[in-house]
Amino acid sequence: MTMLPTSAPAVPTARDRRPASAAATPAVAASRRPAVGSVHSWDLSTGVDGPGARFVTFLAGCPLACLYCHNPDTWRMRCGTRTSADDIVAEAAKYKRFIAAAGGGATVSGGEPLLQPVFTGELLHRFKHELGLHTALDTSGFLGTRATDALLRDTDLVLLDIKSWDRATYRKVTGRPLEPTLDFARRLAVLGTEVHIRFVLVPGLTDDPANIEGVAAFAAGLGNVLRVDVLPFHKLGEAKWQALGMLFTLHDTPTPTTEQTALARGVFAAHGLHAV
Repeated sequence: MTMLPTSAPAVPTARDRRPASAAATPAVAASRRPAVGSVHSWDLSTGVDGPGARFVTFLAGCPLACLYCHNPDTWRMRCGTRTSADDIVAEAAKYKRFIAAAGGGATVSGGEPLLQPVFTGELLHRFKHELGLHTALDTSGFLGTRATDALLRDTDLVLLDIKSWDRATYRKVTGRPLEPTLDFARRLAVLGTEVHIRFVLVPGLTDDPANIEGVAAFAAGLGNVLRVDVLPFHKLGEAKWQALGMLFTLHDTPTPTTEQTALARGVFAAHGLHAV
């Protein structure tokens, strides 16, 4: 467990930390953008939402319906709390010294943050320019056309989920087509934006060697991918599906073995990518 400096506020222990207030405070005078969004929760995390210790804002709403999603309670914007950017930035500011000392930053995640591009852009801008934090955007890329150039200029790192290379498998996993994600990845490459690719390894679904090879070859060809996270499938979110009255169709799918995960990472490494 990471220990905080004695001068820092206590770290919240639950990932599902709800915003303290839904009341909107006045927008920053210099900003013409709306300062209120639908926020599911916020948390401090280490190592899973970007480099170092990070303040992570989880926005509500997602256009995908991934079969293995461990947070299906973030799919609907109405399930979030109307929260001002002022409130979120003020909360992040409490941990600024700790985050900076831990080499971290601030991440806007979801759900899908680009479902609320204006609010996401404001958070990234203020995290970067008011708090001086490294910024990351965690996205599927499906709504990449909603990300303005200004938003991406305020984004130091994009955590991009490429869930499959095989188009039929991608649609089966997400309910959506793959091409918008690939188009967004190519745009990030042109801009020179640093990217971490995230690939979930699901036995019997995404683990076909040709599928992994396709993702690896594409990522290697971009030139701006610093890291690939091969994430072993897990069923930790199944209870949430049940609580929402939803059928978790991967109930009988096993988690990949250590050997299967290592083999997948080896495919990415063979293309010169840093795979973990």
